[in-house]
Amino acid sequence: MNDRIIIDSHIQHGKPVIKGTRVPVARIIGGLAGGMTKDEIIREYEVSEEDIRAALAYATLP
Repeated sequence: MNDRIIIDSHIQHGKPVIKGTRVPVARIIGGLAGGMTKDEIIREYEVSEEDIRAALAYATLP
C-alpha cells in the first residue's frame, strides 16, 4: 500500500492520493460506495486494480 498511496502537502492539500496521480483515495472509495465498478473506476480515473486495492486497504486503517 505504501508504494501506491502518498500524502504530500503540495498535492490535493495533503489528502492521501494514488501515487503518480492527483486522484484522492476518498474519490476511489466514494466511487465504489456509489456503485461504480472497478472497471469504471479504472477507466474514469486511469488507475490500476492494484491502486484500488491499496485505496481500500488504506480506508480500513484505524
